[in-house]
This record gives sequence, C-alpha cells and structure tokens, in this order.
Amino acid sequence: MSECMKYAVIVAGGKGLRMGSSVPKQFLPLLGKPLLCHPIEAFANAIPGIRLILVLPKDQVGSAQTVLRSYLGGIKVITVAGGETRYQSVQNGLKEIKNDGVVFIHDGARPIISESFILNCYEQAIEKGSAIPAVPITESMRIVDGDDSSPLNRDQLRIIQTPQTFRTEIILPAFKQEYSPSFTDEATVVEAFGTKVHLIEGMPDNIKVTTPYDMVIAEALLKEHDHAAYTV
Repeated sequence: MSECMKYAVIVAGGKGLRMGSSVPKQFLPLLGKPLLCHPIEAFANAIPGIRLILVLPKDQVGSAQTVLRSYLGGIKVITVAGGETRYQSVQNGLKEIKNDGVVFIHDGARPIISESFILNCYEQAIEKGSAIPAVPITESMRIVDGDDSSPLNRDQLRIIQTPQTFRTEIILPAFKQEYSPSFTDEATVVEAFGTKVHLIEGMPDNIKVTTPYDMVIAEALLKEHDHAAYTV
C-alpha cells in the first residue's frame, strides 16, 4: 500500500426516524456494541493509522466520545457536528483533512464492510482518482408516471453504496462549490464539478440499516462474517 495519508469520514448525521426508536439508530446495539462502531473498527483494522472522522448530529457530539471510548478501546476518532444536509455534513468532516491523500466517505449505518472491500476501493482511488461501489439490481424495475408505468432495463442500473473513495485533490475542491439539491451522494458532487467518477464492484452484504427489519438482517450477516473469519 502506497505511503499517503488515509482518511475515513463516517457520516452518521441522520435522525433515523424510520427505526421508530428514541435512541438514534447509529447508537442502537448490534452484536453487543453500537451500530456505528462496526464500520469504525473495519476501517481501523483494514488500514492501520487511518485518520477516522465521525460526523454526528450536533446534540450527539458531546456524549459520543464517551460511548466510543467504552467500545472502541484505543481507536482514536475525531467527532464533528453535521449540517442540515448530507452535503453539509460531509463538508464539515472534510474540513478535518489537512494533508493530501485518499478519503473514504462512508455511511455510519452500513456496518458490514470487509477489509478486502475497503482495500479494493483504496487501490482504485489511487489508480483512477475515485472508487464508487455499485451492485447490480436483481429485481424487475418500472418507472411510474401518474397512472402509467413502463419497464426499465435493469442491466443498465446499479445500486450505489459507500465507502465512496477519492483522492483528496478530487474531492476537496468539489465540496467548495455551491450546494445543489441534485447532490444525492459524493459522486454527484464530484461529477457536478466536472470530474468523471469510476465504479467498482460493490459488496452485496453492505446494506444500509434504516428499519428494524434491516437490523435483524445486519445481525445475521455480521454473525456469518464473524464465523467465516474464524474458520478461514
């Protein structure tokens, strides 16, 4: 692995209203530790020395460090307050980057990422400037227009995941442009700035937890991954 600075901006700024819980979803227990601890540990294990930046709602920043120390031991995490939009939250996290290198931007609600997956994203970002994980769609798709609908060719569609990974000279300038509602993820921000992004094969188990049902699936998948790690 080349010697450059590595950063992971883990965005956990949402309210998680669909979980129906008084506890923010990023702090809900998943196999004995808060959900957001799983991706933090994954990055720390995959890339020793990576600089970890956790973006949280403003009212959670103070208490988060106590929680993280309880579950993460010696893993150092910088916590910063998010903004009103994902764009602003990522922007706030990127302000902690002081040197050139590679930046992973990851959803804190995606707890299942493997070391090999992280390293694949890193290697393509080094080579091509960006790495955007994507997985094929397996269901039939239709686009709805009022009472009418028409089929879409799913072979041309992909589900986009995180970590979206970039060299700093690509992502940092892009996040200085004016916000647009069309910015649904970091790839759209970079493209709006005039830079092409590059897809990489995603990880099917890399689900985003948004509902109680997702928590059940995530727990089962994590147990399977832990078992595989011990039996290799």
